[in-house]
Amino acid sequence: MEKRPFDILNNSLNNRVAIGMKGGKELRGVMASYDVHMNIVLEKAEELVNGEVTRGIGTILIRGDSVVYIAPSQ
Repeated sequence: MEKRPFDILNNSLNNRVAIGMKGGKELRGVMASYDVHMNIVLEKAEELVNGEVTRGIGTILIRGDSVVYIAPSQ
């Protein structure tokens, strides 16, 4: 059973996630890795606006202090 934030992050590795960021941006992609500061590497990343893909980004490093939420994605 998932109890700690790192358990949820571990279970998200190699799966598609949506990441909400400060300022209202949303990114979606495959979580490749993370660290103790919640810096996240997303692969096959896309930027979303109102749930629609606006551009493909590829591989991106997201600084942990800009993350508002992480959720499973399709």
